[in-house]
Amino acid sequence: MFGSIMIPNLPSLHILPLASLILHEDHDLQRTAPLVEKLRAQGIIRNPPIVMPLEDGSGRYMVLDGANRVTSLREMEFPHIVAQVALPDNSHIHLQTWNHVTWGMNARVLASGLRKIKEIELVRINTQRSLDAPKYVPVHIRLSDGRLFMLKEKPSDLPAHIQTLHRIVNAYKSRASLDRTSQTRIDSFKSIYPDLTALIVFPAFKIKTVLKLAGQGIVLPTGITRFTISPRALHLNYPLHELSSGKPIAYKEAYLQQWIQDRVKVKGVRQYVESTFLFDE
Repeated sequence: MFGSIMIPNLPSLHILPLASLILHEDHDLQRTAPLVEKLRAQGIIRNPPIVMPLEDGSGRYMVLDGANRVTSLREMEFPHIVAQVALPDNSHIHLQTWNHVTWGMNARVLASGLRKIKEIELVRINTQRSLDAPKYVPVHIRLSDGRLFMLKEKPSDLPAHIQTLHRIVNAYKSRASLDRTSQTRIDSFKSIYPDLTALIVFPAFKIKTVLKLAGQGIVLPTGITRFTISPRALHLNYPLHELSSGKPIAYKEAYLQQWIQDRVKVKGVRQYVESTFLFDE
């Protein structure tokens, strides 16, 4: 059903019902209002979300990237959205883990909050002997003073494990500022954040696991998953009025494909094969 057209490896772009899209992680609704205003002012969707069909026959799609765009268009009561569709067997899709670097919160307060979570035990690791936490440990925390703790979790099923992750993130997300990072060592952040609190390092997940959880209505904590895909459709700048109209989805899909074809004909589509940094985001 879904495939490339016109140019080899062209991202698979399609019109989908917004109601068929589900999120795989918590979404901060405070981010929705500013984007709604921006979308209304610009009249375009700049970068289409990436979605993946669930393998349960429900016709639903999990949002890999673009939860804020999806939530904003729902707030605007749009019936449809343009999205890049990625199939589960695509070998060019990778799921990485974001870690959280936090600052502006007292480390003792953080540790106290974590100790109140009955599902885990806060265990200090002797960094002089080993920096490796056991494989079954879901999370470990590096404090700014150099102390390293693992959060030893009681045996549980997967849904209970996800709830424990939520409790861990809730212990600091409303009390501290945080950024996402792929770094696993804290030293490099000390010069950036004078009031550095901790680096929280999360476990890795498999794509099929996240798909299954989302299909069951179980979402991960916000900001710990990072999906990458190649190729990626960016700066599409698709007109919102084509999505908001009451025309049938078949008409909108045909219009989108013709719109893409017209862009290709006038050489309005360019592929960058090298690693690219964008400075206008």
